[in-house]
Amino acid sequence: MDQNLVDNKSMLEGIFGNKTAEKVLLHIFHYGESHGSAIAQDFGIALNPVIQQLNRFEASGVLVSKESGRARVYSFNPKSVFSRPVKEIIEIAYEAIPISERSKLFQTRRRPRRKGKPIR
Repeated sequence: MDQNLVDNKSMLEGIFGNKTAEKVLLHIFHYGESHGSAIAQDFGIALNPVIQQLNRFEASGVLVSKESGRARVYSFNPKSVFSRPVKEIIEIAYEAIPISERSKLFQTRRRPRRKGKPIR
């Protein structure tokens, strides 16, 4: 698969500054919330640039975070006036990704395993 997620090769990268920012926002848009390790793992990229982007978006008010166990979970900030327009831009790019590609990109399970369910 091409490193750029959307057909318009530099659309989100041009708007947000780099490919990592594009991946972070698409991931959070798809799942509703996420943590840095999950984003890095799903896209096969280093954790440090992902954390830098998450911190940048949180500092700008687009994202908010909360502690969940030992992880910091990020989501779009519902109180920010910038979140809605950013989400609209991300939604346009997300919808441009073919469903077959989306299923490959976002295949990691995000819900906890049922108690007592055996691990295969």
